Amino acid sequence: MNDQKHRQKSISFERKVFLLALGAGLPGGLLAMGLVWTGDFSLEGRWIASLLVLLPWLGLAFTVREKVRFPLRTISNLLAGIREGDFSTRARGARRDDALGEVIAEVNLLGNTLREQRLEAVEASALVRTIIEEIELAVFAFDDELLLRLVNRSGEQLLARPSVQLLGRRALDLGLDVYLQGEPNRTIEHAFPARVGRWGIRRTQFRQDGVIHHLIVITDLSRTLREEERLAWQRLVRVLSHEINNSLSPIISISGSLDRLIKRGDALGEAREGLTGGLEVISKRAESLGRFMDSYARLARLPAPVLKMFHLETWLQQVVALESSEWVRLEGGPDVSVRADPDQLEQVLINLLHNAMESVAVRLAEPVANVAKTPGAPLKNEEGDVAIAWGEVEGKVRITVTDNGVGLAGTSNLFVPFFTTKPKGSGIGLVLCRQIVEAHGGDLALRNRAAGSGCVAIIELPASGTG
Repeated sequence: MNDQKHRQKSISFERKVFLLALGAGLPGGLLAMGLVWTGDFSLEGRWIASLLVLLPWLGLAFTVREKVRFPLRTISNLLAGIREGDFSTRARGARRDDALGEVIAEVNLLGNTLREQRLEAVEASALVRTIIEEIELAVFAFDDELLLRLVNRSGEQLLARPSVQLLGRRALDLGLDVYLQGEPNRTIEHAFPARVGRWGIRRTQFRQDGVIHHLIVITDLSRTLREEERLAWQRLVRVLSHEINNSLSPIISISGSLDRLIKRGDALGEAREGLTGGLEVISKRAESLGRFMDSYARLARLPAPVLKMFHLETWLQQVVALESSEWVRLEGGPDVSVRADPDQLEQVLINLLHNAMESVAVRLAEPVANVAKTPGAPLKNEEGDVAIAWGEVEGKVRITVTDNGVGLAGTSNLFVPFFTTKPKGSGIGLVLCRQIVEAHGGDLALRNRAAGSGCVAIIELPASGTG
């Protein structure tokens, strides 16, 4: 009520200007009127002279008011157009040599800037809309009332309905309400109206006009998984075919030879040595094939880790104590504990230590058997070095095994199952190690040392806290 009364009593800006203009001419007007009415003029002359004073005085005041009001109204109209999104209107008289001209010039520049920004925003928005429409991911956006506000072409195809029938519908009616709850990132099996498959669900939030919206992105994983499965089967069949053929070829050849020897009958006594040798080869190849199949079964039957907390340094000391080699040494590290399966990780570390010691032995041309420490015996190769260190890096516990051996000739086939460069290697050691580490939510990597010969094996595990 008081504000309303105040507004009613306040004088407008134009009226203030008009009154100021009148006030500016008041002294001169009063002086002129005084001279007219005190001078030797007739009554008619006095009125005529008074009008000649009053009319120009009032006219000048009205002119001043209009001179001030017109540019202000022009600026007001420009700003109103900008507020409504019309950036095409410009004001004339934008001069830099007076204050009003500078104001008009700045308003014109503001319109130009906003026009360019709007064009950029429109172009960017059009690009985003085009990308959303063209990508093969189904995109759905819901408002705070869980009403669908945006869907792309892939989303329409997934739900087998056009956007005009989808927009404005509730998530519950579309069968998408379950994806607005629970884990934001997950993989599911689901039957959509268009097709059945395995899907990756990603959910996030964004704000529009200050209101929270929910964005759901659905990815069809079935095709990718089928392709990966096909490639995996191809690799498996290729490896199995190679190993089985390597065993069957000599078996078939020797079996044919033995069959011919047996059919000769009379020469059987003389061929006894050949029969014995052939049977020995068959036995060895059968054993080799059996070992290969057993190695494959080990990969397929790797159990889930049994997690428990243990002190990392104490565990490393126990593992190193199992290795009777003076080459292996334990470096310092922080006091940390990890939550993992110590038995499975022990298998990983021992495998990496054996590989490192073999690499050092090859470089020093020293048999691995001589690496072992015999009580009271001197070291065979004092320059050999296998160092174990650990630390915390970016929220992870990192264990490194560094050696000064021959290093890696190549890294492309390190984790290919059954690939090995060792004469008696099975080709599953590093594959098994990586599977164990990845089952713990970690990662295993091998690379050559940056300086000097040798290799670095890096195990990264999720950090569980300090000891």
